[in-house]
Amino acid sequence: MTTTGDSGNASWLMMATALVLLMAPGLAFFYGGMVRTGQIIAMLKMCFFCVVIVTVLWFAVGYSLAFGPDAGGLGVIGTLDHAFLRGVGIDSLTGDVPTVTFAVFHMSFAIVTVALISGSIAGRATMNGWIAFVCAWTLLVYIPMAHWVFDPRGWVAEQLGAVDFAGGTVVEIGSGAAGLALAIVAGKRADFDRQGIRPHNLPLVVIGLSLMWFGWFGFNTGSSLGTPGGAAMAFLNSQLAAGAAMAGWAVTSWWRTRQVGLLDMCMGAVTGLVATTPLAGGIAPVWATVTGFVAGLTCALAISWKYRLGVDDTLDVVGIHGWGGIVGMVMAGLTATGALTGKKGLFYGGSWDLLGKQLTAVVVLGLYAFVMTALIGKAIGATIGLRQPGGMIEHEQAYAEVLSDHLKQLSADDTAAPLREEPESASALVARLREVLMTGRQDN
Repeated sequence: MTTTGDSGNASWLMMATALVLLMAPGLAFFYGGMVRTGQIIAMLKMCFFCVVIVTVLWFAVGYSLAFGPDAGGLGVIGTLDHAFLRGVGIDSLTGDVPTVTFAVFHMSFAIVTVALISGSIAGRATMNGWIAFVCAWTLLVYIPMAHWVFDPRGWVAEQLGAVDFAGGTVVEIGSGAAGLALAIVAGKRADFDRQGIRPHNLPLVVIGLSLMWFGWFGFNTGSSLGTPGGAAMAFLNSQLAAGAAMAGWAVTSWWRTRQVGLLDMCMGAVTGLVATTPLAGGIAPVWATVTGFVAGLTCALAISWKYRLGVDDTLDVVGIHGWGGIVGMVMAGLTATGALTGKKGLFYGGSWDLLGKQLTAVVVLGLYAFVMTALIGKAIGATIGLRQPGGMIEHEQAYAEVLSDHLKQLSADDTAAPLREEPESASALVARLREVLMTGRQDN
């Protein structure tokens, strides 16, 4: 407890926190544009529920369990000494930044992580089931993993000695493994093997990506806290990796389909940002570029495995965040310069030791997130229900029905006064729009 600190670091962390919080609405728009028309409202609600629920849980017990005094000195979980931020005042510091800002910064990580998982079951989860899942997963999965990795006394950070500055394991692999488990528990859509989901609104996807990309600078740079040089390097490396990943994804897409679409570019950028998360400020720019390219190249292949395995990961959470996180952790073990942590990767004179630690963290945290998520999903499914039995939930049905009525009115107007000089009649256009709109009703 002290009254001194670094005003520059404190100011930047507040800005970085605001940037990360911006990723939540960005993700909502990103996912919302990718789903079918009748599912967009549910997708937005699922993401924004995470903002509200996780904020309250983090304030009540989350921060204390993740960053409070270590219980028993085992590096497994914190105590409730700081529940409701008890003992955290205006003069409290973590390092040389205000503890309150540090707490909100990591709260924003928790919000984004849980929201990411929603993409794996987009269009087929009940809202009550999702709300229960957010509560349970935050308390039982995210918070313990945050203590293991982000708290210096956590077993991954201290006993194991793996490197993960901004959540390559906790955020990316955690959400990817959880998305895989939840998609298996929820089951497939009826038309999963026959018809992929086409984004209904690509401009909305681009808006969402822009907000996420902008917010990721806070995600990767804020984690360095009091290391200005590390934050600057993370800023540069994040941008380089995103651009290189776009190119890598484009190569795979062209090789497979002989075309590169706007959605391919958007997905590629996300994979590059994901892959830099473990150690964005601790690798050289050239390796950040290589990391992004490899992530884009391989994640574009990884997303196709859901069809071979029969797992309906609707918006490719597993292939992008899970596999992208693995690529980032491995590349950190190979290319870490030692500038931030003193631990050098294999390509910089280090031994195989760091790479082994990185892989151990990947396996242990991935398995923990997968098993716990499956248990939580099963429990919710057996009680209040996780899977929506029909195609669309009530407010989505109402949304579709209102639009359908409007289309019928347009059709009636067309019958009364046919449009001239159009290659396709208004009636045919209305029928086509109704067909697209009602496609979401076939999901179950």
